[in-house]
Amino acid sequence: MKKIVIVGGGIAGMGIANTLADKLKGKAEITVINKEDFYFAGPSRPLILTGEQNYHRIIRGYENVGVKGIKLVVGNVYKVDPDNRKVYVSESTFGNKDLVLDYDYLVLTPGIVFDGSKITGYEKYWWKNTTVYDPGRVNVLKERLWTQNEGTVIVYAPKAPYRCAPAPTETTLLAHTVLTHRGVRQKFNIIHIDANDKTQPPFIMDIVKQTYDKAGIQLVTNQEITEIGEDYVVTSSGEKYKYTILAMLEPNRAPKFIDEAGLGKGFVDIRSPQDLRHPKYDDVLSAGDAAKLPFPKNQEIAFESAMFAANKILEMEGVSEKVPVQYAFVGWAYMGNLEGKLETLSLQFQMDLTTQPPKPTKDPQLKRDYTLQKDRWEQAYLEKLFGYKAI
Repeated sequence: MKKIVIVGGGIAGMGIANTLADKLKGKAEITVINKEDFYFAGPSRPLILTGEQNYHRIIRGYENVGVKGIKLVVGNVYKVDPDNRKVYVSESTFGNKDLVLDYDYLVLTPGIVFDGSKITGYEKYWWKNTTVYDPGRVNVLKERLWTQNEGTVIVYAPKAPYRCAPAPTETTLLAHTVLTHRGVRQKFNIIHIDANDKTQPPFIMDIVKQTYDKAGIQLVTNQEITEIGEDYVVTSSGEKYKYTILAMLEPNRAPKFIDEAGLGKGFVDIRSPQDLRHPKYDDVLSAGDAAKLPFPKNQEIAFESAMFAANKILEMEGVSEKVPVQYAFVGWAYMGNLEGKLETLSLQFQMDLTTQPPKPTKDPQLKRDYTLQKDRWEQAYLEKLFGYKAI
């Protein structure tokens, strides 16, 4: 029986685990390693700021996937030895100590690490920062937006690629929504600093800029934050911006064990978007945010790349049946509510990455129904991958 070890139990990891459990029944032992015994979904986290999303609806446990024979190991992978097919896992909350797992196939889907180490002052003032990306920090950001009565909100997006391209824009507009709802918006400046030449994804930049102008939001592009102080940040041009609330997304990278194992710098090297194997190792694959894909890092790409990775393992195992998949998806970006109603409007867009150059399209009309569509889409994924609905 083949041993398949999957590092990371998010959308990509569970997509692969479920697919292989269905297609290789009785022929494979599938183990998922995750650093927690739960998964916290990402796409709708910004709506926690407005109270339109609740934690219990986007958190899932892994117990129901055990029905398919999928095993869960809770712990932190700190070393991978691809030459000897071994994965090393540190102590977990379940009492496992220094587990060493052998594998026939290793799939790396650990997600990304937020790394602010190259920002001067980050080590000292990390606690001043918040983001919508982390389950704890989004809650801190919410508390600050709902309790402070004047000042400046700074939102920052690092150089792409980073997880969930529209999230900094979503954070900015939802901050505007909350402060307007509270009746204190006129006492705040809101500044979005972006290290890219356009807000991401770039093909919705025109709608974002129009909305920012209506909301009185300042946009600064092509500027990286290079320093953080107790109440200010400094950009690469030397400009200093004072803040009272900071929502700075740190640069993204894969966990260090990837680099240390010689599997890639920054992200895991792959052969192509359709062949997710490592260039040197046929038995090591990657998918999702950690893979060095030439695409945005979002939930749809995570899942689609996972299906390509699963198909490659099925092919190597002599299974002719493949999962239908292509890099094309519908997405939504939260655009807040300029009137301060806690009823977020969204922009819908489509991205077809099967052609070069890609063919993006969008509906320039912001709609409440698009927000509800995104919620149904996210909930459908969670039910499919984790085996139950939120109650």
